Amino acid sequence: MLRTPTLSFVDRFWQVAAILIAALVLLPLSAIVWISLTPAADVWTHLLQTVLPGALWTTLLLLLGVGLITGITGVGTAWLVTMCNFPGRKVLDWALLVPLAVPTYIVAFSYVEVLEYTGPVQGLIREIFGFTTSRDYWFPEIRSLGGAIFVMGVVLYPYVYLTTRASFLIQSASTLDVSRTLGASPYRLFFRIALPLARPAIAIGISLALMECLNDIGAVTFFGVRTLTFSVYDTWLNRSSLGGAAQLALAMLLMVFLLLWLERFGRRKQRFDSGGSKSHPPTRFDLRGGRSLLALGLCLLPILLGFVVPGLLLADRASRRLDDFWSGGFLETAWNSFSLAAVAALLTVVISVALAYALRLNNKGPLRTAVRLASIGYAIPGTVLAIGILVPLAQFDNFLDGRMEAWFGINTGLLLLGSGTGLVYAYVVRFLAVSYGQVEGGFGRITPHLDMAARTLGRDSRQTLGQIHLPILKPVLLSAVLLSFVDCMKELPATILLRPFNFETLATTVFEAASREAFEEAALPSLAIVLVGLIPVIYLARSSATSFRTRLSKRQTGGVI
Repeated sequence: MLRTPTLSFVDRFWQVAAILIAALVLLPLSAIVWISLTPAADVWTHLLQTVLPGALWTTLLLLLGVGLITGITGVGTAWLVTMCNFPGRKVLDWALLVPLAVPTYIVAFSYVEVLEYTGPVQGLIREIFGFTTSRDYWFPEIRSLGGAIFVMGVVLYPYVYLTTRASFLIQSASTLDVSRTLGASPYRLFFRIALPLARPAIAIGISLALMECLNDIGAVTFFGVRTLTFSVYDTWLNRSSLGGAAQLALAMLLMVFLLLWLERFGRRKQRFDSGGSKSHPPTRFDLRGGRSLLALGLCLLPILLGFVVPGLLLADRASRRLDDFWSGGFLETAWNSFSLAAVAALLTVVISVALAYALRLNNKGPLRTAVRLASIGYAIPGTVLAIGILVPLAQFDNFLDGRMEAWFGINTGLLLLGSGTGLVYAYVVRFLAVSYGQVEGGFGRITPHLDMAARTLGRDSRQTLGQIHLPILKPVLLSAVLLSFVDCMKELPATILLRPFNFETLATTVFEAASREAFEEAALPSLAIVLVGLIPVIYLARSSATSFRTRLSKRQTGGVI
């Protein structure tokens, strides 16, 4: 009778490490639940009667509007660049991703300056038509729920575009060609064949966009939209009610889990075969004349609104403050952002490697559950994470300070929170899923035969990881560090709430300057964030194209790459 081999000490170490990491990720969520159940008795009643209904309704309207805009824009542009030939298609194929480089709060304050009464657009209208006051004409109010929906929609649609475009590319061209031979028009082909096949990808893209929307605090603050995120921030800082903020945060968590459930529910019975081994690129429709110009315009519009307009405004305002680049304040702020993001990105990748490798060694139920739980941080809004991290770290700091004072007469103060450790903790928890997805995919492309060969040569799991896997994974690890670094640089909600006193980052500098209507002061740090954010966009464009070529080659050759 064959017996299952017992795990070595090193193998068990990886399992224990994965479980501890999952526990650290779940600690903020546990803290939120505990805090929300222990405030004054009348806090929840007050919130339920005054704050929660309006904030919940506003949040739902915001999510609905952003979901519609991102869905229509992302799916429509993905179909055009994938299935149609028109001038500029190859450039637009990657250019449609560039709005991802601009955080929503930067686009928000850019459009506030452009479209407000004192901005250039309304100024031009008054000059052309001779209007003297705002009562002489009607102009949509940018500081409104509609303005927030517009801005977030034109910034977040690339999430839907990226996932849907990938789905259209890998769909079996044979299926689409058969539909054409049966007389299906382009519209019928899209609505009856391609769109149903792409529904899982569309659901994933919209879910990602809505989670980013729910996490936002900068844009909704500039527009005066009181969402659940804003209410958590306002209740905590302006009303000094941590318990009330925790209860609102718990309501946000329930909404996040509802989004995740709806996304999985929409895909519960969808299993699509995307084609056999001899699949080939889809045959595109050739657009001529007005149709080609219309397709070009439809694809250019979201790029103009989501990147070009705010980018030109930032470049113009930053050019007026170039002297600030060499000032000590800007360089110190940039260094703060860079150092925090670099430390968090490296930790995130190290933890991702530990999780992925532990699961590779022992892919069993409890461990798989622990790893899955450790990857849910991306769905948790930054304000929620901040509350869940603040309380346990503050209690630890106070406990350590008391013991050190009693034993050695040393006052340590807020050792973790005051040093930025809490902020790094929040970054790691929030963006672990981004890094883990990259690392897990890299491990998946390494054949298990290499592990078996290493074991037969006397290598344990630690030596196998260091001598075989990590050298192979270098490109994947580099991309994971890059994506995590840029996400940490742009993160605003957790940074505002967990940063040490008198500690500024590029994101908080933009937020505070824009809150004071000092748009020129915010332009240079905003432009720096955008330029850094372009790096992963270029990477995404290149990697998605390479991934499709690799899949196509595998199908055509029938081999394994």
